Amino acid sequence: MDIEFGLDTFGDITRDADGQLLTAAQTIRNIVAQAELADSVGVDFFGVGEHHRTEFAVSAPEMVLAAIASKTQRIRLGTAVTVLSSDDPVRVFERFATLDAVSSGRAEVVLGRGSFIESFPLFGFDLRDYEALFEEKLELFVELLKEQPVIWSGTMRPSLEGADVFPKTENGLRTWVGVGGSPESVVRVARHGLGLMLAIIGGPAARFKPFVDLYHRSVTTFGTTEHPIAVHSPGHIAATDEEAWEAAYPGFESMNNTIGKERGWPPYSRARFQNDVGEAGAIYSGSPERVAEKIAGTIRTLGIGRFDLKYATGTLGHDQMMRSIELYGTEVIPRVRELLA
Repeated sequence: MDIEFGLDTFGDITRDADGQLLTAAQTIRNIVAQAELADSVGVDFFGVGEHHRTEFAVSAPEMVLAAIASKTQRIRLGTAVTVLSSDDPVRVFERFATLDAVSSGRAEVVLGRGSFIESFPLFGFDLRDYEALFEEKLELFVELLKEQPVIWSGTMRPSLEGADVFPKTENGLRTWVGVGGSPESVVRVARHGLGLMLAIIGGPAARFKPFVDLYHRSVTTFGTTEHPIAVHSPGHIAATDEEAWEAAYPGFESMNNTIGKERGWPPYSRARFQNDVGEAGAIYSGSPERVAEKIAGTIRTLGIGRFDLKYATGTLGHDQMMRSIELYGTEVIPRVRELLA
């Protein structure tokens, strides 16, 4: 199997060399530069997440991806993720079909329910409908992927009676669904014949093996199309383990503590971080050698077809992320391919 390697960012607001927070505008311009570098060093995919809160600069990832498309040549472009539950499937399809056109067929979309909930009240959706919104809108999106007039009815949006949606794509739109670890979600992805993107942000990759097996069994049961499985996990790369860890820890601490206050998590610690960068954790941080070995181990264990490194976490600086991207493309990816050969 030919393994693909990607990079993901949520557009975290970062700090400059003097420790001052950058503007959201400068953060977005930096993301475009980061994607340009990723394209030049051979990374296969670049994903930009959607959020609607102060820590993140990107609320309209398709706009950022369109800017990236104009600056890059070969890298595939998508989201990490698009919160389909609080959006309209027709508009999502139209935006990504347009991105696919301007990028000459390089667009993909990763759909999700959203682990952050700010978009629901912002766009007038009731959180009590969290599950129903996603199930119904994903069903409609799958119909739109056929790129034929749609006859569809549901309870969360107006029905469609032979509606045709434009623009059409030239070769279809590659579509994934992001899953955090629910068996029901894995079965749903298989039932719709879409790609499975496992968000592994805690614990060893091996604990997700039952979900991989469940996906394969479910595809067989439903008789749908089987796609390569992808993994999304956080990390940071530098010349040495110590350099990578010293640079990455403050961002992980800041982000975990900010979100943790809202969700009742205990304070983040250096001991937990060091556990997470080891074999028992889901952070892929360290020297190129260490990161490559860990990624190769995850690919072997789960039999996946793509690994996406979430290279931005918290206030990690732009220059440090650029170096991490360079090492990922020039040293980590070739090393993983050698280890798997």
